[in-house]
Amino acid sequence: MDTDTATVEWTDTRGRPGARGAGRRFGAWCAGLLFAGVSVVVGCRVADSDGITPVPQLLAFLPWLLVPTGAGLLLTLLARWWTGAVWGVALLGLLAWFIEPYGTTGEPTGPPVAEVRVLTSNVEFGRGTDALIAAVRREKPDLVFVQECEYSCDAALRRALAAHYPHREAVEGGGSEGSVILSAFPLEPAPGVPGTMGMPGAVADVRGHAVRLQLAHPMPPLPDQVGLWREELGVLRDAAAGADGTPVVLAGDFNASQDHAAFRRILDTGLRDAARLAGDDRTATWPARTAPAFGVQIDHVLVSEEFAAHDARFLDLADTDHRALVVDLTLHGAG
Repeated sequence: MDTDTATVEWTDTRGRPGARGAGRRFGAWCAGLLFAGVSVVVGCRVADSDGITPVPQLLAFLPWLLVPTGAGLLLTLLARWWTGAVWGVALLGLLAWFIEPYGTTGEPTGPPVAEVRVLTSNVEFGRGTDALIAAVRREKPDLVFVQECEYSCDAALRRALAAHYPHREAVEGGGSEGSVILSAFPLEPAPGVPGTMGMPGAVADVRGHAVRLQLAHPMPPLPDQVGLWREELGVLRDAAAGADGTPVVLAGDFNASQDHAAFRRILDTGLRDAARLAGDDRTATWPARTAPAFGVQIDHVLVSEEFAAHDARFLDLADTDHRALVVDLTLHGAG
């Protein structure tokens, strides 16, 4: 390339920057926009805060922020914007750090006293009831937590499953408000958690050992209801903290993942995510139509330290936007 060719390549006849320089600036500008958006979300994660809309909604998909961050890093390299490249690498490192599982682990110290299988399912306004009944008959769980079980769902569960699950606690309601706990173990009534949607509670007699059961179904973080979502997760956190040494199973559709600060507050009480204990902490449960390739795990079974988790399975049920979760637990006695 001679001097004249280089001049044509980098500047026009009036001495203004040419196409290559403009392209680099545009690439750097696009990378900066990508990094700025990701930085807001990651910054809230660093600050242990869910922020305001749209941060809570984006936090649910935190691992997927690797995609725009990677694209931005590529643009910085093409644009030779080295400060931006450092920015991108820092974001990638933070995302990789926060993608790691959150919460405590460890095996119970006492002797095993009972095996317990738990199934939780959001049946989407009762539409997935028939698929849930088939799954319950196939999986044979000891405890079943059902969210969005409206009146017809509640009646169908009574007809189909009462023989094997004679014990139940429910909050009746239409649409998304109804919820049911079914149990093969004897149940005693216990205060549930107040909320927009039903969240019943009970105490199960598991082979002579009392276990506190609580269904979770707080409001989702809709753009105009983030405060209510945070408040209802806080009430669940208070319920978990008030168990007073009784073994706990807290299960349902939390409308939150481990990347939400309000959900981590619940884990900070000492409860453990059974799917995480079984090695499936990032397996998506919603939306079912794109899971497991794309989605977020918002359906959880949380257990106290008296439980060990051996297996977690995610079931695709027809006519609902959530996958069901089945976990196999072992209850341990005092060490």
